[in-house]
Amino acid sequence: MQSDSFEVIGGKPLKGVLHPQGAKNEALQIISAVLLTDDPVTISNVPDILDVNKLIELLRGLGVTVERLSPDTYRFCAGTVDMAYLRSDAFMKDAGRLRGSVMLIGPLLARFGRATLPKPGGDKIGRRRLDTHFLGFQKLGAEFKYDDDKDIYYIEQPKTGLQGAYLHMDEISVTGTANVVMAAVLAKGKTTIYNAACEPYVQQLCRMLLRMGARIDGLGSNLLHIEGVERLGGTGHRCLPDMIEIGSFIGLAAMTQSEITIKDAGIEHLGIIPHTFERLGIQIERRGDDLHIPAQEHYEIQTFIDGSILTIYDAPWPGFTPDLMSIVLVTATQARGSVLVHQKMFESRLFFVDKLIDMGAQIILCDPHRATVIGLDRRYPLRGIEMTSPDIRAGQALLIAALSAKGKSVIHNVHQIDRGYQHIDQRLNAIGAQITRV
Repeated sequence: MQSDSFEVIGGKPLKGVLHPQGAKNEALQIISAVLLTDDPVTISNVPDILDVNKLIELLRGLGVTVERLSPDTYRFCAGTVDMAYLRSDAFMKDAGRLRGSVMLIGPLLARFGRATLPKPGGDKIGRRRLDTHFLGFQKLGAEFKYDDDKDIYYIEQPKTGLQGAYLHMDEISVTGTANVVMAAVLAKGKTTIYNAACEPYVQQLCRMLLRMGARIDGLGSNLLHIEGVERLGGTGHRCLPDMIEIGSFIGLAAMTQSEITIKDAGIEHLGIIPHTFERLGIQIERRGDDLHIPAQEHYEIQTFIDGSILTIYDAPWPGFTPDLMSIVLVTATQARGSVLVHQKMFESRLFFVDKLIDMGAQIILCDPHRATVIGLDRRYPLRGIEMTSPDIRAGQALLIAALSAKGKSVIHNVHQIDRGYQHIDQRLNAIGAQITRV
């Protein structure tokens, strides 16, 4: 078990090159999809983080052969799967701690006819309902039961198997779309999914399934057409760089007045992320597929054309990802100017701002979804304090705040950061940070 606190000495500019890890949210979908075939599947650029490693352990428990070919590359073969493991105490305990375990339902249902899942854990960022997943499976004909006493979901194919159907998703859910796609590729007939999520993660999953023999039209749009096939074969796949980590590094560079180059950033897949940080006044130079952020003493938040205060809000892709709202908020605290941060999708994600206020940031929490940040333009540096990380993204935001703050900060509960950021202390220390696990 790793130590669960970081001791951070802040106020030091960093300088150097950072290589982004593989995308966490993509890896959880792609690794689950190996259950759709009994042929080997090789996946590279897999991030070495707690959530992904837990999912790989769940696959091992199911009987999937897992070979680690290099630090970031695995070969999986789901030739034989032990479905009895789904009812075991070990599965219930481990799957219940990992929200990503919900991604196993679609492939298990499609290939083996049934799936069981305890109510999954994950970040405490407000309600994160699973109705979209189960409503989609039911449209394909699956029978669904929820055991209230044990908090367990049971889902089974009908005797005739899953049947293609028209689905109008009730919300634009990335994991819900991915799960229904994985079920539909082996269903009989044609499935149409409207209001589908079209994030790069879902596009990557669809590309991998196409190479495995699936028939999917509409990649990159919110309207997917899937023609079910009898079976899928093996393939190789490489995960994209993690756009959330790239956004975190942009914010880190600005906050700490650091010169940082983000190598092989997969710029074509970043959407409006760089532009959104540029609206905070951060200079970003594109050099081939690298992003270079020069050291900046000051950065000024833009206003709207009519001079009114800038609002940054999250939205489904191709809008701005909710996973970077915490980073935008913390980065704005040392900018010149003000911004309204409107976190629409999760009602508890802004509750970490009390810690930033304790550090000296000027933030007005308007309600659970909105915060106004009044940039201090570095006139008053943040001060180091002792704090606790509530979730992955807030934890990274607090780490960035601590690295920019004057003096020593202690961040507890850093396994939350480890769930989403690979060896983050070692990688930042290599470019000049002073972070100690205690």
